[in-house]
Amino acid sequence: MSNDATGGCQCGAIRFRLTATPSRVYCCHCTECRRQSSSAFGISVIVPEGSVELQHGEPKEWTRPTDSGGTITCAFCPDCGSRLWHMGGGFMSVKGGALDKTPEPTSHIWLDSKLPWVVIPEGVERWAGEPKA
Repeated sequence: MSNDATGGCQCGAIRFRLTATPSRVYCCHCTECRRQSSSAFGISVIVPEGSVELQHGEPKEWTRPTDSGGTITCAFCPDCGSRLWHMGGGFMSVKGGALDKTPEPTSHIWLDSKLPWVVIPEGVERWAGEPKA
């Protein structure tokens, strides 16, 4: 994925562009990502903090605790509620579904929380919980 990736919310009120090439793409099976995506997992596109350039619109933010004991700031559209990205620890986790072209995950994380019927493809990196830096 190049650093000119674009995305936005479901209603179109917010549009953005990534200004950095993603370092990793996770398929996260934690209960928070499942709840947030209303699906079996969430896709997280990892870029350095500050690597999202707003083209129009202004997201709202809220902060929550993480399973690993930290806190994370979550950005979402105030009109449609679409989750856009998370920030914390010097990086941003852009939600894969918010991008116009969702990249293929290279790692599956928080597999200890994975739903039993989800099949992980062969050849991808696997983590029982939070990946090590």
